[in-house]
Amino acid sequence: MRILDSRRLTGPNLLLDGPGALLDVAVEDPEPAIAAWRDALASLLDAVGWARAATVARANRHGASLAFAADLDVLYAATEVNEAAWAMASRALGAPDHGSDEPFTATVARLREAIDEERKPWLLELAGQASRRGVTLLADDRRVSVGLGTGSRAWPAAETPYVMDRIPWGELHDVPAALVTGTNGKTTTVRLLGEIAEAAGKTAGVTSTDRVTVGPDVVAEGDYSGPNGARTVLRDRRVEVAMLEVARGGILRRGLALPRAQAALVTNVANDHLGEFGIFDLASLADVKLVVAKTVGSEGRVVLNADDPLLLERGARLPHRVIWFSLDAEHPALAAHLTRGGEACVLAGETLMLLRGRERAAIASVAEVPMTFGGAARHNVANALGAIGVATALGFSVEVVRSGLLAFQTTAAANPGRGNLWTLGGATAIVDFAHNPHGLAALSDLAASLPARRRSIVIGQAGDRDDEAIREFARAAWATCPDRVFLKEMEIFLRGRERGAVPAILEAELRRLGAPEAAFVRCESELEAVRAALEWAREGDLLILTTHAQRDQVIGLLEGLRKVGWKPGEPVAEPTT
Repeated sequence: MRILDSRRLTGPNLLLDGPGALLDVAVEDPEPAIAAWRDALASLLDAVGWARAATVARANRHGASLAFAADLDVLYAATEVNEAAWAMASRALGAPDHGSDEPFTATVARLREAIDEERKPWLLELAGQASRRGVTLLADDRRVSVGLGTGSRAWPAAETPYVMDRIPWGELHDVPAALVTGTNGKTTTVRLLGEIAEAAGKTAGVTSTDRVTVGPDVVAEGDYSGPNGARTVLRDRRVEVAMLEVARGGILRRGLALPRAQAALVTNVANDHLGEFGIFDLASLADVKLVVAKTVGSEGRVVLNADDPLLLERGARLPHRVIWFSLDAEHPALAAHLTRGGEACVLAGETLMLLRGRERAAIASVAEVPMTFGGAARHNVANALGAIGVATALGFSVEVVRSGLLAFQTTAAANPGRGNLWTLGGATAIVDFAHNPHGLAALSDLAASLPARRRSIVIGQAGDRDDEAIREFARAAWATCPDRVFLKEMEIFLRGRERGAVPAILEAELRRLGAPEAAFVRCESELEAVRAALEWAREGDLLILTTHAQRDQVIGLLEGLRKVGWKPGEPVAEPTT
């Protein structure tokens, strides 16, 4: 019995609808441990005056997640309460490593002191005022804000008690916001939604795993798919509408930054990152993704992929108004939904359609939408349909949605690392982030539509995936029918493994599938692997370049070669850094 992690939850999350404290614990038999924790926690909550706090436990195959609700101003102290409850439970079960034998009265005294020291009554008062006025409060350790986007005001957290009497409530309001999550397609979809907003003349704030943008301006570079990125956009007074990528990790670590949204999209659920934070199966992962639905009120929409069995099953049970999307206009689940006046976005023949009850609106033909590569990129057809659903929920017209779809490009400038196509003197290269089997399968389908004399692929994987997940990734790579496989080492993604361990697993699985020894080239970095693939290439070849660790350098190399008119068979110049 041991604690794996103890953390604050600052917004809606898998176990709670709002803030609280959570413990991830490892234990062989979770049920007795959960019962002992509940008993201990009930005693402590009663003793510190929190007897009415909601408690939730979720067992998993290696332990449990244990949480209870707490006010936003005392979350650090709440984690101490949770840890104390686990220590008491461990002692009650006779665990040898139960920790301190601190008497109950001393524990309560210590926790009360921690609560009193942290408490910020002014923050709760401000939250109440914001709620009564229908505007959103966002608070973290450094800043506090009320209202969203153009209707927001923010200030240093420590100054809150002194500015509360001077808040211009009449000038504050929220702006529409959409949350986008799923295993694959999130980044492309939020960027597409930003393009649709631009077509409507709106300044969109967009967060993703790559960067934060406000209109055409890049505000920050890096992974901003968690609460910090969301708050950055939502506090920017230029933002008229927010399109927020929400990653699984952020939901599990802290919960959602935004308590209310007009739309929430789940693109799909596939095998990725299993085994972290107590999530060991796809059903649990689907539950994590669907946390975004907790932010959607009665007037909003949850947009779900009807072609994903887990989302179809769970979405049918949601109390929300759902917009389904599907690549199959005859999907059996849609008929009854539309008969009831529901909404759906479908591919009908080669046309993207918005269906509302008996109404039919043609948005665009697939051939007109650049991101679909004429329909060959089926995953991007699905992403487009999901975006249509979100845009509809946000109130954008059919004409605006169409304009955004036709304007959005999959170039390295507009959507870096997502299906970027390069023609280099008769050879073709695709640069894509595909980092899991589901994403690589989608890339494989696109690659299959492109004529090629020979094919090669650059692959690698993060070390925190288990061996079977890495082998599954290799099987997805084999489906691209490569003549040459460039196995890349990624130093920043070793994550506990020795150098060479991941490429060895990939190679072994590919050999088992039939790849000959001569097919493999081991490379010490992603950039080296791309250079090796380019040096191997000849006219008519297709290079599938998955990029994770050095995307910008890879794009810079390819752009440099394009500018100088490089042709296959010529030397590949050293890239500039």
